[in-house]
Amino acid sequence: MAASTLEDTDFDYAMSVAEKTVGLMARHRVPPTPDNFSVWFTYVLGTSIELKRAIDILIGNKRRFDAKTNYDLFVAYMGLQGSDGRTVNHASQRLRLLMLSARQFLNTAIADNHSQMQAISDVADRGGAEVHPRQLIEGLMKELEKATTRATDLETNFAEKARELDSIRDSLSKSEERAKTDTLTGLPNRRGLEEFFRVAQIAAMERGEPLSVLLIDIDHFKKFNDNFGHGVGDQVLQLMATVLRDKVREGDLPARYGGEELIAVLPKADLAACKRVAERIRRTIAERSIAGRSADEVLPGITISIGVAQFQPGESMSDLIERGDRALYFAKKTGRNRVVAENELDPELAKAV
Repeated sequence: MAASTLEDTDFDYAMSVAEKTVGLMARHRVPPTPDNFSVWFTYVLGTSIELKRAIDILIGNKRRFDAKTNYDLFVAYMGLQGSDGRTVNHASQRLRLLMLSARQFLNTAIADNHSQMQAISDVADRGGAEVHPRQLIEGLMKELEKATTRATDLETNFAEKARELDSIRDSLSKSEERAKTDTLTGLPNRRGLEEFFRVAQIAAMERGEPLSVLLIDIDHFKKFNDNFGHGVGDQVLQLMATVLRDKVREGDLPARYGGEELIAVLPKADLAACKRVAERIRRTIAERSIAGRSADEVLPGITISIGVAQFQPGESMSDLIERGDRALYFAKKTGRNRVVAENELDPELAKAV
């Protein structure tokens, strides 16, 4: 939870929000962990419209707040914390230990080098005395062998440190990727979506290119969970993710927006092009089916509603998605199983959505 949220909230109000938070968590059987509490406290505060909307959708669809759902909410809306945060902390500890070890080894090597130089100097000084040349050569060879051994040890030690650094970097990279991925569908989550959109938004404005989004909502998704269980509902979402990945281009980003809603960001695609892609997705889903748990179990067909909107230079992602949402809910209100672009909205009918 952002520190400013608490700092701007007086004690009495914070206590009332905390009490309401605990009550809501108990009602929906959400374990009272620090991560979960920060999510629901923010939800009750209402400071994150996106988080509130996501939880409202989950509640409306009677979604069970299991460990995976709670984790997804936390990662998507509260930032890189929890288990991934622990990964980052662990990597930081490993890095500190690595640097300390390298520094200690280097200090030892420098001290040994000074000793070596002094030893060679001593051997050289003996050259002025009546010492047999063979003894001098043997003394120098001995000291040079020590220097070679120390150099080899130093090289080996720093090669090991380089491998350890590669391991830390790989661990952080995987942690970062997990934090941006929805565990159920394998699609990017809200964090991944926001990062991609920021880059696409800047590119669209710099190059004067179109940028569009399509928002997908599964029609009557609640009946899959209520009548056939959450396992079937998860299968529907996974099917949706597969079709979405297949139907968008390589440079597009399909993502899970929240609940049963998915989204795709299409750089270089105007409203008409995005609507054509959306229509292909809608037709493909209508032709697919989900197998039941037994041979005689008949599952209903799947249909989706899609809203399409085009980016307007300078606007935020939330403004763009809000327009797409209006088109999406207009599609649902006027029959479902259809695609509606923002320019098709009837101003009067749209007010009722």
